Amino acid sequence: MNSLFLEIAVVLLGIVLLLVEAFSDRSNKDYLAYLGAVGLTGVLALSFFPQIGPLPASSEAAFITSDILSVFFVRFLLVATIVTLLMIPGYRTVLERYLPSERAGGGVGEFAILPLFVCAGLMWMVSSIDFIMIFVSLELATITLYVLVTYLRQNTASLEAGTKFLILGALSTGFIVYGISWIFGVTGTTNILALPAAISTLPESSLYALLFGIAMILVALSFKTGAFPFQFWIPDVYQGAPTPITSYLSVASKAAGFVVLIRFLLSLEAIPALANKLNAVITLLAALTLIFGNFAAIPQTNMKRLLGYSSVAHAGYLLMGIASLASLMAIPAIGFYFAGYLAMTMLAFVVLQAVSEATGGDEISRFNGLSKRSPFLAGAMLLSAASLAGIPFTAGFIGKLLIFEVALKQGHYGLVMLGCVTVAAGFYYYFKVIRAMYWQQPSEETVIPVSATTKWLILLLGAGILILGIYPAPLLAALR
Repeated sequence: MNSLFLEIAVVLLGIVLLLVEAFSDRSNKDYLAYLGAVGLTGVLALSFFPQIGPLPASSEAAFITSDILSVFFVRFLLVATIVTLLMIPGYRTVLERYLPSERAGGGVGEFAILPLFVCAGLMWMVSSIDFIMIFVSLELATITLYVLVTYLRQNTASLEAGTKFLILGALSTGFIVYGISWIFGVTGTTNILALPAAISTLPESSLYALLFGIAMILVALSFKTGAFPFQFWIPDVYQGAPTPITSYLSVASKAAGFVVLIRFLLSLEAIPALANKLNAVITLLAALTLIFGNFAAIPQTNMKRLLGYSSVAHAGYLLMGIASLASLMAIPAIGFYFAGYLAMTMLAFVVLQAVSEATGGDEISRFNGLSKRSPFLAGAMLLSAASLAGIPFTAGFIGKLLIFEVALKQGHYGLVMLGCVTVAAGFYYYFKVIRAMYWQQPSEETVIPVSATTKWLILLLGAGILILGIYPAPLLAALR
């Protein structure tokens, strides 16, 4: 068996669940989300068995690689999808409200199954070393995400988000196809690993055409990663999409985009004529993304929009790591940052979903007095916000520390200073939520109910934040 086994297993799991849903007359579809989560947990366990897991990095596969980066992020995507599936039962009442159907529970089951196909597409994407494979994987994931973002067909915010996501996603697809065409036209290859050898034989007159193709690819990947100035779709799409899908977009989709960006830039780093230019561009992107993401988050009053701009800010810190790829510790630092980002961001969305369900809105004011209505949810959001801000003994603190360290070693002193300033800005907007929970009075005193699944999810994600913040060595060792 080869590395495609895991992705094929996820696709087969999705097809089986679709058949189960089609022949089941149960109105409550929560069991499909649980079955999907159990199935993905099995696939995650299989990824640790060498005989059926990914092949070594020396594999001669033309389209897929199995290096440490792909192995780590395949597992990362499986965990992110499992968390998303476990959030869906808590979102069922919203789905039923906006999905009128002739039969009870109609349309709800597919909502719990479609993320599996997104997961398979993103898993292929992080393992791809050929532009054709990247494009096909990207389309599998993105087209399914279009459906999921606009799933609440009687909610105008969801429809608006889906329309924007579709139009801007199609635009970024156009950029990536155009860029691939130019690069193939100049070098004669679509394989990322073969690019350095192909470029080394090119005449100097081809350099501008090559740079144009590279620029088109960078624009497309900036859309996917939420880098400035291509982040403008994020606030509206995050606010309008169903909450489990928003959390999935902010973590899994962003991670896959960053992995493709890392592979692309690593292949071009061996060419001095391109490396310096690309490093300057990425450094500028990182600085602008840090400034925009952090300062645009300050005036936000809607929690989803705040987390949307927060994700732009975190893309800036990750781009600091990308600008320092020449450091051996850059990829472990980026991988660790993503692991912490998964735990703290998804924890924030799990709490947001529970609060929104109880209060009927996503505004920060809905968190007023949460510590009195649910100390458990308030404590979980406190931990998430502290980690997102970068408080010591949390995953967010270690992640930022590692990124700053590799940036300093590569001489990006200006970026690190800017990063320190934007961290201070982050303290302000994250602590607006904490102030609402602990210093504001609640509009009502009723206790917010928390389901058993949500409790366990919060406990596991919270434990992940603290473990990574106190004992990061095992994960860093696995990434080296």
